[in-house]
Amino acid sequence: MAPGGNQSNGVTEFILAGFPDLNSTKAELFSVFLLVYLLTLTGNVLIIGVVGADIHLQTPMYFFLGNLSCLEILLTSVIIPKMLSNFLLRQHTISFTGCITQFYLYFFLGASEFLLLAVMSVDRYLAVCHPLHYPLLMNGAVCCRVALACWMGGLFPVLGPTVAVALLPFCEQDAVVQHFFCDSGPLLRLACTNTRKLEETDFVLASLVIISSLLITAVSYGHIVLAVLRIPSASGRQKAFSTCTSHLMVVTLFYGSAIFLYVRPSQSGSVDTNWAVTVVTTFVTPLLNPFIYALRNERVKEALKDMFRKAIVRFWGDLLVAKCFSKKTVK
Repeated sequence: MAPGGNQSNGVTEFILAGFPDLNSTKAELFSVFLLVYLLTLTGNVLIIGVVGADIHLQTPMYFFLGNLSCLEILLTSVIIPKMLSNFLLRQHTISFTGCITQFYLYFFLGASEFLLLAVMSVDRYLAVCHPLHYPLLMNGAVCCRVALACWMGGLFPVLGPTVAVALLPFCEQDAVVQHFFCDSGPLLRLACTNTRKLEETDFVLASLVIISSLLITAVSYGHIVLAVLRIPSASGRQKAFSTCTSHLMVVTLFYGSAIFLYVRPSQSGSVDTNWAVTVVTTFVTPLLNPFIYALRNERVKEALKDMFRKAIVRFWGDLLVAKCFSKKTVK
């Protein structure tokens, strides 16, 4: 790890450059990203709510979907609110502590999401290819332990590189991070020391997490596709392939952008195009996931309708009780 620390050069904050050459469209970008953020929050909160409220959705698949939605909410909330505030403020600064915290949370949540996607693919493989053993293999206790392992699997490995980045000496008091958040490559580019060993460590960790989870996901979906091909009904095959295709689209976007950004030996040397690819992992996939994985599902649609019906009935019931109580009070 590179020696040094921020205390030695007095760096207390960074300037986030944001999106390049887009000063004339700040209002439009703010509106678009705010809308995307609100839709992402709404979709993922709905999934968490309906999975928790409907007893018919208390299954491993929806349990993991709920965890995925939690990760998506946290991941987008680590990046987007600060970015949106920078559209409105003249000073696009972030404190040193805030920057390192954002760095850690982004990579912790991202790593956990990769692990969870791999687990979800294995869950679907077991459900499709081993339906008789599935209830025993994926019981409640196993699901909880596996989900916890995914969260912990992102929590601890990222800690070492984060501490190493926090201890780097930075060259300028008003250092400009060429990105809309504190990503690895732009931060390492500002260091006043050789960061090769740290970049190699980041490369190894990213490769282990991303490539291993990608291989597990690919093998699982490969077995699922083979099982689908054996379905005698043409309509059954078409329905199954439709679901698999939409899942694979999201997985391809997420893994493809992450491999481009982080599975390479040097990250500090090419940061100019990072922001465009990061938009996919920060905005596109969190927005698509609720619709692809759950909101297109008939069981989830029915559960949502039932939840809204109950909410409306409860609202009108409470309103009528309040009116009756107010009339009695007036008398």
